[in-house]
Amino acid sequence: MSSQSSDNNNEKDLVVVKSNFICVFAILLFAMGFPAAEYLLDDWDVVSVITARNVFSFILIFLIWLSIEGVQKVKSAKWYKGFVIGASGFGIGAFLILILQSLTTPVIAALAVATMPVFAVTLEMLFDARKMTLWFFVGVTLVLWGGYIASGASLSEGNIGFAILIGFLGVALFAWSSRATVKNLPGMSTLGQTAVTSYGMAGMSILLYFICSNFLDLTNIPSTISLKHLGLVLIYAWLGLGISQILWIKAVSQLGIGIASFHLNAVPFYVMFMLFLLGDLWVWHQAIGALIVITGVVIAQQKSSKKKTEFFELP
Repeated sequence: MSSQSSDNNNEKDLVVVKSNFICVFAILLFAMGFPAAEYLLDDWDVVSVITARNVFSFILIFLIWLSIEGVQKVKSAKWYKGFVIGASGFGIGAFLILILQSLTTPVIAALAVATMPVFAVTLEMLFDARKMTLWFFVGVTLVLWGGYIASGASLSEGNIGFAILIGFLGVALFAWSSRATVKNLPGMSTLGQTAVTSYGMAGMSILLYFICSNFLDLTNIPSTISLKHLGLVLIYAWLGLGISQILWIKAVSQLGIGIASFHLNAVPFYVMFMLFLLGDLWVWHQAIGALIVITGVVIAQQKSSKKKTEFFELP
């Protein structure tokens, strides 16, 4: 009996480790979208960039889903719920975060994303009765501190108060929709969940584009779209959203939104490293911040000496 219990515990631990690796890869791909978006924003407006991203991403995810699971799964999917979650959560949230980036820098946007654990933990405490243990508190403190250091931001960096509030709202919506996807679309595969919520993201983006281009005159796309623009859109859409979103929802379903979102604290470091490869200067506090983030992620998932904590239990 003891041997069977030990095997079960080892199996759970293995799932946690594997899910964390999936989450790291998802966040790396997600981070690639920030530099791509920055280059696109040099020539395009925010609404056009987010619309191109969400539409191209949905097309990719839908075709992958259709080819793997077939027509019947697609027909029987919970399209309405997925659309609502994707439009109101991921759709508006991603739009607000991109507005923040357009008003400030990719680093500031990445820093805002790094605050997602605060919103994620708040949701789990409100709706899932998650307890704030000492390990969890220390882990949250470290990942937030590390995310701040890795971002390289300072309190005096620009007049970003309003923009930051917009970004925080976007991150809160992203946290809610990640949780809502797992909680409200049971019985669907990760790929199916991602497809129907991406449908909502694309739908919301098209609606925003229609309103902004026809009534507000806020869109501005060059008459000629170069291969560079197309390549940046595909990086932003297919890697930064499409594939990363599939992996992200998979990780959330295994780890819970609270633990999975800890990995978002490394986004500022990933973004800065990618910008360094593209010609920006390297700053050592980025690496220090990333190390603190990783330490916080590990500490937050430590087991209690008395009993296994909820961090190692699948939600």
